[in-house]
Amino acid sequence: MRITIFGATGATGRMLTQQALTKGYEVVACARNPTKLDIEDEKLKIVRGELSNQSDIEESIKGSDAVISILGPTGSSKGLPISKGMQNILQAIQKCNLKRIIATATPSAVDPHDTFDLKFKLAVLMVTLFIPSAYQDIVKTAEAIRATDLDWTIVRLPLLNSKPKQGQLNASYIGQGKVNLHLSRGDLVDFLLSQIEDDTYIQKAPAISN
Repeated sequence: MRITIFGATGATGRMLTQQALTKGYEVVACARNPTKLDIEDEKLKIVRGELSNQSDIEESIKGSDAVISILGPTGSSKGLPISKGMQNILQAIQKCNLKRIIATATPSAVDPHDTFDLKFKLAVLMVTLFIPSAYQDIVKTAEAIRATDLDWTIVRLPLLNSKPKQGQLNASYIGQGKVNLHLSRGDLVDFLLSQIEDDTYIQKAPAISN
């Protein structure tokens, strides 16, 4: 099976790419700066590309069975680059007759199953107050994915850390008392890869944590 990863050059992305290769997947990584992905493997193809370039994205997706996006805005992001890039990714997925996309977001992207949870309410409030452009980018990215008829899963994340993975996590919705504000990258990577062939969360947006 072949998967395309967007966001492969970050700390989580490199871990995801390596783990996917270890599990036997063929991996295509779309990267603005391929030199940041210091992994060599015969099953890895790196496409130098920009999220704003439709042909770059199509080249990355063509022939794949699933797409995983771990793209996310930073405090310095301007002009909603992630949501605009996601629009291009979604168009390319549909053009290439692909169905499966797994994308990460944060609790800023609310779900109808969520209920009140003070700690998450405060966390989202901090984002809206101090990095409003990132908040809008996250929300609009999730809205774009939800508007499609693809087999999408939006995985909503708390704060990530580099602690050893625990081998298990909680997946639920905000306000149900099962998720907290911390998650190891290792456990996130395992969950993302498990979703490639798991239909439990098709067209759903679980929040996950340790």
